[in-house]
Amino acid sequence: MWMQKQSKYENTAYVALWGLLFAAPLLSLYVRTASDSELSFNWQEVFIVWRHIVVYLLVFLVHNFILAPLLIHRHKRWLYGLLTLCLIGLFSFYQCQQRPDEFRRARRIHRMEMRKQHMMEQHGDEPMEMHDAGFMENHEAGPMDDGFDHEPPPLDKKPEFRPHRPNRPPVFMGEHDIISIVIAILMCGMNLGVKFYFKNRDDQKKLLRLQKENLEQQLEYLKYQINPHFFMNTLNNIHALVDIDAEKAKSTILELSKMMRFILYEGDKKGVPLTREFDFIRNYITLMQLRFTDKVKIQVSLPQQAPDRMVPPLMLITFIENAFKHGISYQHPSFIEIKAHVEGDQLHFSCQNSKAEKSNEEKGGVGLVNVKQRLKLLYDNNYTLQIHDFPDIYSVQLIIPLNSEL
Repeated sequence: MWMQKQSKYENTAYVALWGLLFAAPLLSLYVRTASDSELSFNWQEVFIVWRHIVVYLLVFLVHNFILAPLLIHRHKRWLYGLLTLCLIGLFSFYQCQQRPDEFRRARRIHRMEMRKQHMMEQHGDEPMEMHDAGFMENHEAGPMDDGFDHEPPPLDKKPEFRPHRPNRPPVFMGEHDIISIVIAILMCGMNLGVKFYFKNRDDQKKLLRLQKENLEQQLEYLKYQINPHFFMNTLNNIHALVDIDAEKAKSTILELSKMMRFILYEGDKKGVPLTREFDFIRNYITLMQLRFTDKVKIQVSLPQQAPDRMVPPLMLITFIENAFKHGISYQHPSFIEIKAHVEGDQLHFSCQNSKAEKSNEEKGGVGLVNVKQRLKLLYDNNYTLQIHDFPDIYSVQLIIPLNSEL
């Protein structure tokens, strides 16, 4: 339990706080001696205060390193409460056995010594010895425990004799003891509050780190899931072209090699330049046009030049791929319209296609589900995706922010 790891900021806060507490009596005595020329710097007063502070420090160390971890890290509430009550009980017993007027007695003796020195300077050594003997005898015979500084009796008047009352430890708890116990309880509560604050901050950092790692793992999984889906459709197209037109099949393989190069070298990155993504889309559309007849009207509007911004690789191609797969009819005229443009720091993309008469059970496909997950993971709610599934037209509109890096 002593080896519980604490934040360096937490330890720094504790050291600074206790440093101020130990410096407080020094500063207080310095101010009093500076404002009163009859007083001199008395280390005895400082040591008495420090002795009381050390007791609080011991209580704090036991609570901070032994008791508090039971509640915060091990969640043992009953054990923590029982041991804390025992600690406060021991502290209370110690306080009740101490003499609360030690500081006042030391301060009073110091004042008497200073007055003795001052009077010796005024009256000389020998007369002062007689008066001082009676003065000190009177003060030693009857210590003043009321906490006030009393003026010495006149030098020409014999001090009144007061019976000696032994200073015994109080039987019951006094005001001084109650205040000390309340301070100790508040100190333990403050220690708990500080430890809960730093633990919550550390937990938040760990949670954010785990979320980031989980996000990266999910993105990698989704990208590798998209690639087989894309290649499956592309290879089916090549297979269909082999028997129809061998030359077109060869050119298709060349286009496919360009696309594979893009996927191998760019697909595993978080982001690719917008112009590279547009080139990849053009190569894909060129490959797909080799397969269809003039009955399929394909309109593509992509900017030849784009700003130096990054987009997730293989994000837009998923919508285009689904348009070719599910929106083309070999018996009836069909169309695909692909548009993209940049407005400010946003990319506006739209893909609209006709719908085949025969419904496909794989409608939407694995790729569409994955791209939605990628958008959510990458942009949270800072994107717009609208999908309209009309009886004869399927439309997708996407707006994503453009960043200098991803």
